[in-house]
Amino acid sequence: MPETSTPVNRRLRGRATGLAVAGTVLALAVPVVVTAGPAQAAPADPVSVLKYTAKERKAALAYWTTARMKAVGKSVDLGPTGPKAKPYRGTPLKTVGRLFFINANGADTWCTATAVKSANKSAVMTAAHCVRRGSSPYNTSMHMVFVPGYDKGRKPHGTFAVRSAATPRVWENDSLNDMAALTVDADHKDRKLTDVVGGQAIAFNRPVGGTVSALGYPATRPQLGEELLRCVGKPKKEHGTQVIPCSLSGGASGGPWFADFSTTTGKGTLVSVNSALDSTTPTKMYGEILGATAQKVYDRAQRA
Repeated sequence: MPETSTPVNRRLRGRATGLAVAGTVLALAVPVVVTAGPAQAAPADPVSVLKYTAKERKAALAYWTTARMKAVGKSVDLGPTGPKAKPYRGTPLKTVGRLFFINANGADTWCTATAVKSANKSAVMTAAHCVRRGSSPYNTSMHMVFVPGYDKGRKPHGTFAVRSAATPRVWENDSLNDMAALTVDADHKDRKLTDVVGGQAIAFNRPVGGTVSALGYPATRPQLGEELLRCVGKPKKEHGTQVIPCSLSGGASGGPWFADFSTTTGKGTLVSVNSALDSTTPTKMYGEILGATAQKVYDRAQRA
């Protein structure tokens, strides 16, 4: 979406906030009005990159045991799963998984993320608020790992440590453009991510419309993050983003929006990620319209 402010008011936007439940903070966003400030010169680099050292990545893999992954889900309950979110039924999605991390408050938590086609075979798409707190450059997540195909405690394709995380700089400074692209290490057998699980196609500057499937691992009952859920809807433009009817909740943040999705092949084209909800009992899911800046973020990740 555009990075410059419009006169009088910027768009009504979803700003990421924390939803604290049982000591754990899950990524959740609700719409707020952002008023325009003085015009500022655009930064030289529209992409901000957070890097993790080899020591930090090794520590992340050691930290996120299977027992810890299951425990974090049991510690959170956002109420019953809403009527528009259904368990995913189809070819198992090797490319979609849980993204575990310690957030800026020091709490264990998770988002959802997706392996996509990339030059380095190592790029993963998610939401920016899973990586760092909006409008707060120094409040970042740590001990971040991606578990593709996660299902009820099973990790059929292993665990991949996140090496770097790229976000739009306007997210870091102004809580705008809530998307991120991660670069992950090879696995313990030195295999690159998409050599193991494949990668979904990704599209930029795509017109809003058609039918999309939004997926994620929300912390609602009875799944509590252990099972992949899905909403299907026709996106419409709203407040500078796109929106579909959906009742996925915290924990589904960063999950993919697939256009042209087939449950038979498990393939589609990623056109957005779960970003913001309309309330704590959601009926709508917002996602960014992936434009030029989003493509630069993705390019940074696929070339890392």
